[in-house]
Amino acid sequence: MFIPDEFIQELKSKTDIVDVVSGYVQLKKQGKNMLGLCPFHSEKTPSFNVSTDKNFFHCFGCKASGDVITFIRKIENLDYIEAVKLLAQRAGLEIPEGSGQNSGLSKLRNRIYEANRAAARFYYKCLYSPNGKNALEYLHNRGLTDKTIVHFGLGYSPSSRFELTNYLKNLGFTEDEIFKANLGNKSEKGYFYDRFSDRVMFPIIDLRGNVVGFGGRIMSDIQPKYLNTSDTPAFNKGNTVYAMNFAKNKADGQMILAEGYMDVISLHQAGFENAVATLGTALTKEQAHLIARYCKEVVICYDADEAGQKATERAIDIFRETNAVIKVLKVPNGKDPDEFIKSNGENGAAKFRLLLDKCGNDVEYRIAKLQIRYDTDITEQKVEFLTEIAKLLASLDNEIERDAYISKISEEYSIDRNALSAQTAKYAKKNEPPPPMQTYKANNIQQNQNFNYPKSRAANAEEVLLALLMTNSDAAIAICPDFPPEMFTTPLYRSVYEKIKERAEKGLGTEPVDISGYFSNEENSRISSMVYLKPRENDPFRAVNIYMGILEKESRKLAPEKTAAMTDEEIMAHIQKNRKRKK
Repeated sequence: MFIPDEFIQELKSKTDIVDVVSGYVQLKKQGKNMLGLCPFHSEKTPSFNVSTDKNFFHCFGCKASGDVITFIRKIENLDYIEAVKLLAQRAGLEIPEGSGQNSGLSKLRNRIYEANRAAARFYYKCLYSPNGKNALEYLHNRGLTDKTIVHFGLGYSPSSRFELTNYLKNLGFTEDEIFKANLGNKSEKGYFYDRFSDRVMFPIIDLRGNVVGFGGRIMSDIQPKYLNTSDTPAFNKGNTVYAMNFAKNKADGQMILAEGYMDVISLHQAGFENAVATLGTALTKEQAHLIARYCKEVVICYDADEAGQKATERAIDIFRETNAVIKVLKVPNGKDPDEFIKSNGENGAAKFRLLLDKCGNDVEYRIAKLQIRYDTDITEQKVEFLTEIAKLLASLDNEIERDAYISKISEEYSIDRNALSAQTAKYAKKNEPPPPMQTYKANNIQQNQNFNYPKSRAANAEEVLLALLMTNSDAAIAICPDFPPEMFTTPLYRSVYEKIKERAEKGLGTEPVDISGYFSNEENSRISSMVYLKPRENDPFRAVNIYMGILEKESRKLAPEKTAAMTDEEIMAHIQKNRKRKK
């Protein structure tokens, strides 16, 4: 264990999981628990539960489960130590010295954060040096003030390919650390050089204020025009949204999704501090869910060119999987937000505000695009148009919204409402997902959830046995010393049992929250979900003995060489011995 168990228990006792989760998920009380939309998968009907008495979360949709540390690890993409450190800071606690909080991946990430922070300062200093004159003029010509440049920490990477790497080495960073931060590369001839050269630099900052990467715009005709930091142990482009560190506090229910760095910076300077952008890549589901976490309405404001329109269509489809209201803002005359605001001088911000206030939702945007494509005065094209409309409306999950548009379109285009409704229903039926696959259900297990993976009798028994030991510490303390881990046939479950056994023999807690530090997020979700499995036998000690017996028998079938010396009589004697144990 990296951190003393006593500290982890104190941290959990001083951390309210509902309070933490509420910072990411809108929760409503339902009985003893809190309910909300799961932040880890797309859903319309809430299935994400937070247990106030167990300090535990579980999603009945994607099966994500765990304690507050597991939640922070998963939602912030942190390792165990980093999650503990974040929660400790939040609770006003100091992690004990020598706990190993700087070991392994955590240490590397911290070094990357430090290297990036140093690089950002270096780039900013270079921007205001003689070498950065052209870059500074470029930013000023784009209408940015020095105040805005400072606010976003903009900088310049020199044309020399060795200045940053030499600077970082002098600060004590190794070539390996610089390479893993993606700030430098090694040539085939063996010399180390800067990744970014002769570019205006845009630091990328995460929600906790760490500089996690950079975007760079070239000052020459060399391609690519923009170059971003590749994924590192501290940075993932698909999970990061540019300027979210600023916008999340200014959203006020709405966020503007622009196409690039300059659009976002110009919008912020004009007073629209709720603007964000992806990082030179198409919008991902993770980015959409991150944006939707901080607002109720998303305004997609991409360029009006063909690429921008295709990106808008993709973004609509992705945001439709979130709970956000989607609107689309079309900037006139094919301009992007930056060009539009600047071209209108002092009135730029006010005119953009009018566009923002008048923009329609995603359905109206798609209908408008279809109206441009078809001449509805021609019968054949009118039929094609209405067919496309039916397909579009069939994709809407909200039946009231669908019905409202059916009424509007049928009236506007003099089409029988029932005909349009029937065609829409036909396409909607085709869109229905297939029925869920049949899942295995053990004869002597009452399952509160489905597992869509094949499991043997031994694996089912292992799950229920672990559930019993994790929810009954007295049983774990009494049983574990005499039951060998070798009886478990599933590697993960064997590892879980080994940790339970280790803690039980020391008289420590054996709940999922007590062992989460030993396993990954995915493993913790599987482990935590086990506590919802209930045996038919109400007496936990008797139930434990029953499932131990099953494992002993199954172990002999699967690995007879391990228990060849054990006779049936010896096995039954062992079971009977355990059954005589009293709580």
